[in-house]
Amino acid sequence: MSSFLHQRPIQNPFSNAYPVSPRSSSTSQRPISIFTPTGLIILLSLMVILGVFVPWSGMPVATFSNSKKASSSLSKWRDYTLAEAASFVAKNGTLIVCAVSQPYLPFLNNWLISITRQKHQEKVLVIAEDYATLYKVNEKWPGHAVLVPPAIDSQTAHKFGSQGFFNFTSRRPQHLLKILELGYNVMYNDVDMVWLRDPFPYLEGNHDVYFTDDMAAWIVVVKRMERMERRLNLVLNLIVAPLPQTLGCYILEILLPLLLYRKVASCYFSLVDQVKALNHSHDLPPPGKKGRTYICSCMIFLRPKDGAKLVMKKWIEELQAQPWSKAKKANDQPAFNWALNKTAGLVDLYLLPQAAFPTGGLYFKNQTWVQQTKGMHVIIHNNYIIGFEKKIKRFQDYGLWLVDDHALDSPLGRL
Repeated sequence: MSSFLHQRPIQNPFSNAYPVSPRSSSTSQRPISIFTPTGLIILLSLMVILGVFVPWSGMPVATFSNSKKASSSLSKWRDYTLAEAASFVAKNGTLIVCAVSQPYLPFLNNWLISITRQKHQEKVLVIAEDYATLYKVNEKWPGHAVLVPPAIDSQTAHKFGSQGFFNFTSRRPQHLLKILELGYNVMYNDVDMVWLRDPFPYLEGNHDVYFTDDMAAWIVVVKRMERMERRLNLVLNLIVAPLPQTLGCYILEILLPLLLYRKVASCYFSLVDQVKALNHSHDLPPPGKKGRTYICSCMIFLRPKDGAKLVMKKWIEELQAQPWSKAKKANDQPAFNWALNKTAGLVDLYLLPQAAFPTGGLYFKNQTWVQQTKGMHVIIHNNYIIGFEKKIKRFQDYGLWLVDDHALDSPLGRL
């Protein structure tokens, strides 16, 4: 292209069609007309040269321009603040927030599809915990993801019980407190949830903090049975120890199952008692044996009031007082419960109805209850199970894994 631009310019046949000086008899001095064979050949040659070389000469410029735009876009999202994101996304002063690292993107998409069906997707702000998630979400859905530094290691953040998982979940109250201080109502969800109905009509009154009970009746029963079996084994072994081995084994084989059967029966009635009545109280439940409640930290609605801010600050304090260690693999939920219990007299709290917001330990384990409360379920939480593949399989078994057939219903489309 550069050599072409520096060639001697060809004389324009229209600029000097009638020269002042007398025309020479020499053919080389005659003006060239485009209507002659020579003129047409020259014109066609110019068109070929321009058609072939000009696009190629422009490609590096275009490539550089696109690269510059991409770099500028990445820089824009890297500098995007929580205040800017909240202002852009909030509708009627309300945000729906989740915190996501890259491994959870399929669950994010599944959750978004269910929210889109309830026409609340435009309120969703994704707090990305790594840059890959930040760029991916904003590439597909500009402005709906923000990263609050520092970014975490996405490869360790999804392993339940790990320090990475603790670091990931322990940032939750910090994010929520900042949003409250900006003056917004905020609903927080984990992305292993599915919306079946619109939850906002269930946020009755003007309370500070709304939450769900995470105590699954079946898990209580299983733990009780395990304790009972250990105690019975211990007692029976002490009884049969002086007896001959054959007789002792016989007693253990016959007596232990009979005793456990009685305990199982009593546990069954305990199970029934653990399911809340449809008109249950909306007060904070009484503490369990560990001295605290068992409220879920994965589905919370907060109003920007002093009470909600106080709970978030106390939650942060409790997390700092109970750091992760190999001996005590903590997560954020016990700290949230201690925060609720210690501020209960100062904050207006509201327990959401169990039939509308069941824990996974109830919804996926007690089909009798599911049938009795059919049509009442609002948000289903796929907890009480560990592992991506297991969670996906369970959602698939219950018709709640929407990504495979309905990905285009998500604002992110197919990922």
